[in-house]
Amino acid sequence: MPERLVIIPTYNEKENIADILGHVFRLEPAFHALVVDDGSPDGTAAIVKDLQQRWPDRLHLMQRSGKLGLGTAYIAGFKWAIARGYDFVFEMDADFSHDPDDLVRLYKACADEGADMSVGSRYVKGGHVRDWSWDRILLSYCASLYVRSILWLGVRDTTAGFVCYRRHVLERLALDEIKFIGYAFQIEMKYRAKLAGFKIAEVPITFIDRQKGKSKMSANIFREAIIGVWRMKTIQQR
Repeated sequence: MPERLVIIPTYNEKENIADILGHVFRLEPAFHALVVDDGSPDGTAAIVKDLQQRWPDRLHLMQRSGKLGLGTAYIAGFKWAIARGYDFVFEMDADFSHDPDDLVRLYKACADEGADMSVGSRYVKGGHVRDWSWDRILLSYCASLYVRSILWLGVRDTTAGFVCYRRHVLERLALDEIKFIGYAFQIEMKYRAKLAGFKIAEVPITFIDRQKGKSKMSANIFREAIIGVWRMKTIQQR
């Protein structure tokens, strides 16, 4: 069983899914991928099924009945990965906002440099955002600053969704107790990892706005992240 699994949640990503998977499967060392599709009406899952004929041992598909939330998609994927013995488990978007080449750098931060969890970060030295308006960049940075001021995470890009976990991190964290399903999920996972004493490393990346398909960001998702950090203060170290 290869060590590395990339979990890619999808909802209406037919424009991107074949290209992103092809890029992932060209990388060295080799990665497997699990697509967690939330009943995409555009046929994303059907495309993945066709691609499984090309990569039968490396490409996996989990189909769910509807839009159940980003956090629950990742939790389902984490449990799937743990049950199958993957040592390094990755989160990545399907829309090329995360450069698949950076998976190797996130992997090395954990496998070679001793991190328990590595985060692709826009807000450390060398990190960048491309194709965003200045007000969106300001909003994102201020939101991250707000989270850090409350939780003292020690992570500059608190909402980042490009992440590598060592398996023992996911085994230690109480996955069934994760409270949030939107972008606050990303904050909560980092906060729980910090409370558990795990070493978190930030790897600078360039985040690129999606070129194809429609963004899933909404006011409700953003509101969950802003309000949710106060609820996270009640989480106790296990």
